[in-house]
Amino acid sequence: MRKLRIGVAGLGRAFQVMAPAFRDPRVELAGGTDPRRPSFKGRCFDSVEALCRSDIDVLYVATPHQFHAEHACLAAQHGKHVLVEKPMALSLEECRRMIDAARKGGVQLLVGHSHSFDLPVLRTRELIRSGAFGRLRMITAVNFTDFLYRPRRLEELDTSRGGGAVFNQAAHQVDVARILSSANIVSVKAQTGSWDPDRATEGAYAAQLSFDDGAFASLVYSGYGHFDSDELMGWIDEMGSRKDPTQYGHARRTLDDSKRHVPRPLAPQTHHQHFGFMIATCERADLRPQPEGVMIYGDTEKRLEPLPAPKIPRAEVIDELYDAVVNEKKPLHDGEWGMATLEVCLAILESGRNGKEVPLRRQPKSG
Repeated sequence: MRKLRIGVAGLGRAFQVMAPAFRDPRVELAGGTDPRRPSFKGRCFDSVEALCRSDIDVLYVATPHQFHAEHACLAAQHGKHVLVEKPMALSLEECRRMIDAARKGGVQLLVGHSHSFDLPVLRTRELIRSGAFGRLRMITAVNFTDFLYRPRRLEELDTSRGGGAVFNQAAHQVDVARILSSANIVSVKAQTGSWDPDRATEGAYAAQLSFDDGAFASLVYSGYGHFDSDELMGWIDEMGSRKDPTQYGHARRTLDDSKRHVPRPLAPQTHHQHFGFMIATCERADLRPQPEGVMIYGDTEKRLEPLPAPKIPRAEVIDELYDAVVNEKKPLHDGEWGMATLEVCLAILESGRNGKEVPLRRQPKSG
């Protein structure tokens, strides 16, 4: 079995969350680089360019959002495949440069992780496409977190540099909505909230997406650290770990200068990851992806379709990456996919500013 050698650009929180996936026997963590020089047991490089010149097969771009395009293009120029964190970039023009660079370099470009990789979401997609429950008509997604009060770099609180809830969080809900549907999103109507002058970026949004087959999706997100929608998920957190509800308000309590850059360690994952409460409404059933499987609310009965517990976190990302690089299978979450998702996120911001419905023009088919 061929093993993919992965180099990591950016060794911060995104990498820490993704790192357990690199225990997969199909990949090897072959090096990393970060100007902050965090504790890293692997081979360290002085720059992203030096890492790209090494013997890695794939560059995982987990640098701050404003550097995604630069580092992805650099990797492609050195003949390295690219796995880039969401959001893919900060503009559609940057996305196009990344896509063109990957094509010119003859390499694969994948965008993730987002929660559209989660196995319960993928199983929900299969159930919808089976036709057993009729056509998909509506998607409802709700997530309330403490996002805005977790440890943040300055640019993460500056929308112009890719900060805020829309750039950081909306891609999850948008990706899930797109992966469940086989239609195009044609327009977005949204409102955004920026309610804390000390953290003056979007902390909340509500968006309605219209699909060209008549279906629609309602996406609601708040990161202001009050209600915690993990309560609706059996106190399983986003990372698939059991959560202690008595720790309510932890993020706000620890938001001081001495602890600003000390994120909480990750707890062991026991369930599938998720991004809050979500229901896919079909003509003859509501389907609800959950940490342990998919709840099916049919005409006359409700039942859980269980899924086996994950052995390796985010193994689905490695599945898609490995298939793309080794088996030359076109990835679902490719550059065109990532650009289409960013277009929706940018439309949420635009609609939130001007109060108008925003038509979309760069949406490929979702499936």
